[in-house]
Amino acid sequence: MFTGIITNTGEISKRGTNELSVKTDKEFTGKLSRGLSIAVDGICLTVISKSDTEFSVDFIPETEAKTNIKYLKVNSLVNLELPATYKSFLSGHIVQGHIDGVGRLESIKKNDNSHLLKFSIPKDLSKYIVEKGSIAVNGISLTIIEAKNKYFTVGIIPHTWRNTIIHTIKVSDFVNVEVDILAKYVEKLIKQ
Repeated sequence: MFTGIITNTGEISKRGTNELSVKTDKEFTGKLSRGLSIAVDGICLTVISKSDTEFSVDFIPETEAKTNIKYLKVNSLVNLELPATYKSFLSGHIVQGHIDGVGRLESIKKNDNSHLLKFSIPKDLSKYIVEKGSIAVNGISLTIIEAKNKYFTVGIIPHTWRNTIIHTIKVSDFVNVEVDILAKYVEKLIKQ
């Protein structure tokens, strides 16, 4: 489990058919161990090896089919988050790292000190997205401003803009979207 509060960023240093290596700072890699879960752009993956400034993860075809991992290449920047522990302060929202779909950045508008981002989404995800609800975009816990059938908008505060990779994505880029798990549980309960 994660909180969607990004603590570090990294850069893809190696890309294999089903393995990624990520370069990041020594302090972050010092907290990693083989077998530990880690969120890479919001995708829950498992550390398979590490060095002082790099770690590797592998992924399965299902992950590649359902996430933006298929678009990552050497030098791509990614958001990183360690898993929550019983000592963690839940500052964002409950993020599982189980991506529900891939969205696409449609526009970025500067709005005073913030940025308003509009993402298109697969129609089947729209029922889980509500105004003022939580959503994770590339692992970042965000609050939805506007929720429509084919898109949603979020506002990015200066801290998030500077300390995640959100400032590097461009219109037409694909992002990982994880809807709030509570919405899916409520839907299942209602259907029973």
